[in-house]
Amino acid sequence: MAPRTRNLRLAALLAALIAAGAVPLWYQHQSRPASSPRGTTQTAPGAPAASGADGQVAAAAADAEVVPPEESETDRGPNAASPGGPVLSFGRAAGLHLAPDPLRLSASAALVVDQDSGQPLLQKNADAILPMASLTKLMTTLLVTEAKQPMDEVLTITDEDVDTVRHSRSRLRVGTRLTREEALHLALMSSENRAANALGRNYPGGLPKLVEAMNARAKALGMKNTTYVDPTGLSNQNRSTARDLALLVAAASKNPVLREFSTDPQHVASLGGRPLQYTNSNRLVRNSRSGWDIELQKTGYIVEAGRCLTMLAKVAGHNLVMVMLDADSNGTRMADAEKMRRWVVAQNGWRDNPAVAKAQAAPVQKVVAVKRKASAGKKEKVTLARKDTGRRTVTAARKGEGKKAVASSSKEGRVKQTFAAGKGGSKG
Repeated sequence: MAPRTRNLRLAALLAALIAAGAVPLWYQHQSRPASSPRGTTQTAPGAPAASGADGQVAAAAADAEVVPPEESETDRGPNAASPGGPVLSFGRAAGLHLAPDPLRLSASAALVVDQDSGQPLLQKNADAILPMASLTKLMTTLLVTEAKQPMDEVLTITDEDVDTVRHSRSRLRVGTRLTREEALHLALMSSENRAANALGRNYPGGLPKLVEAMNARAKALGMKNTTYVDPTGLSNQNRSTARDLALLVAAASKNPVLREFSTDPQHVASLGGRPLQYTNSNRLVRNSRSGWDIELQKTGYIVEAGRCLTMLAKVAGHNLVMVMLDADSNGTRMADAEKMRRWVVAQNGWRDNPAVAKAQAAPVQKVVAVKRKASAGKKEKVTLARKDTGRRTVTAARKGEGKKAVASSSKEGRVKQTFAAGKGGSKG
């Protein structure tokens, strides 16, 4: 075949692939400057708008280097745990994920609380003490904002901020200068470890005073089973429970800076003339079609903690605090959140926002019918439908006006495992 003919055919094939969307012409992300309302996007000059991987209508800053989502979280590779350290999360090693659980949650521990009433609506091993990874940064940033230090003060990333234990990745090179406001933004929305450590170093009295203040605030909030040892969560000695973390979310949600920065889908940081486009580590936030109204959130991951998530979300007109510890993967962490939302809506007979339901494009598990028997002591059936796999039925035991917790104890020497749903459920 002549070279000219072969080149023409290759060009035609490439054009067909581009037209079909198989070859992207632009790697795009949404950018929402501080002046833009939440949920809106701005397209950089010369950058075409398109639908991003997470369903966003997105646009990349023309000259910004894109930082992949969750780059600052530690990886599942050999550096994710300290040398010779564990390869299994503490929760899974204790068998907590095996607790009787009609939702089949991946998380070893979970809790949903109605923030307005303080009523637990769902709980699984809610009092199990586990590493919390970067959920630690919620307390760090809360105390930093309350210290009333100048937000425009310039901080410098030093060797002290480099993670030499887990070797978590960061685009903040040693010598990078950024404002305290920028460091808070990156620590909250993309879990930037060096930014969080720099915030701690520059806290009044330095890191020791910040850690001391973190533990004092935990005690004041009633977080009886929580311990902090660093501002990032990279140490597995930062430990808490789902119940304690729900108290922290409730307190942090009153802080407008934490609410805004933690739920920013995208942000372009200009660091010494080097623009970096960061993406929120929570795909429910960065996906405009997820159907979630999230007011505050934080993700976390180290090997010992598994995938963790805390959120304050408005569901069917109710402000729900949701906590998940030790999910198996990013995907199952998000799936757990969807399951918990639908379970709570069904159990309480709420009507979820139709506009939210319509906005959900992916095939997800939906509650389509709730059948209840009026007489006390009867079993209640919750029928759920999946678009892709058909129907399945989950039966929850009900006794009197409360709902009976399903519980079991593992073999002697192991951790008690529990799951409870509804107002009458026993503590996990």
